[in-house]
Amino acid sequence: MQTNTVSSKDLAVIILARNEKLHIGRAIQSVRNVSSEIYVIDSFSTDGTVEIARQAGAVVVQHEFVNYAKQFQWALDNLPIKSSWIMRLDADEVIEPDLANEIRAKLLNLPSGVTGINLKRKHIFLGRWIKFGGRYPLILLRIWRWGEGRIEDRWMDEHIIIKKGDTVTLNGGFSDHNLNDLTFFTDKHNKYATREAIDVLNQRLCFLGGDNRMLAGNSPRQAVRKRAIKERIYNKIPFQLSALLYFGYRYVCQFGFLDGKEGLIYHLLQGFWYRFLVGAKIFELEAQIKHLHRPEEIRAELSRLTGLKL
Repeated sequence: MQTNTVSSKDLAVIILARNEKLHIGRAIQSVRNVSSEIYVIDSFSTDGTVEIARQAGAVVVQHEFVNYAKQFQWALDNLPIKSSWIMRLDADEVIEPDLANEIRAKLLNLPSGVTGINLKRKHIFLGRWIKFGGRYPLILLRIWRWGEGRIEDRWMDEHIIIKKGDTVTLNGGFSDHNLNDLTFFTDKHNKYATREAIDVLNQRLCFLGGDNRMLAGNSPRQAVRKRAIKERIYNKIPFQLSALLYFGYRYVCQFGFLDGKEGLIYHLLQGFWYRFLVGAKIFELEAQIKHLHRPEEIRAELSRLTGLKL
């Protein structure tokens, strides 16, 4: 049973991790002064992540990973959380000191009708803050009252949904700063592309359960708008054209070229190559399952083809 009494450190932080030795200590340290509980849900790391997290003061719980949404919802359903507020933090993200101070000051004074807090995330790529191309700020709901939020059951681009109430947006620094190299970046996005392809195919063929719908109205407007454009317009355009148009819009119309050489690499990889790869994987997978009609047959074949536990 959760109480309604809120202190400046009445906040539980949940971090999912697998082989995050480069980042996990930094992430934990960034929330130490705002949190009363820090949980790391580890997917059986082999690189020392667990030891680093425990030494940094986090409670480490190990659980088999299926996808981010299921892992995070498992944490919400099973952790012995005592705090009144929850924060979702990725292992490669950092709460900067000004945002930490803002959280400590404002949690004390939020009215009971406020159940969610949005943060403005910035992306650091090859050591450079990517400010243009529509990449800053990314408004994400990352803090919510215990019991009022759940995570969308999706394979990619999952958001926290709150049941009711209002949200506020804080302005302090919140950064996504992965320290791995471009080989890691491209490998990660290749895996992301497979997961996103599954979500798009599920939207078309309905072979999975989960949240095959739009975000709720109390989600950040930016996220709701982006999801609507992607699902109602972008995903219906042939990928050969949509990826190119999206990159051009980001790089020219949204001034991505002002992000310099690092920005060119980032926008080309994340704004064109990745989007093209998602489309190509949808095309490939659709061709391989076109002879199937029953949802369970489609699910089983896509699981075999992708290696995902659908």
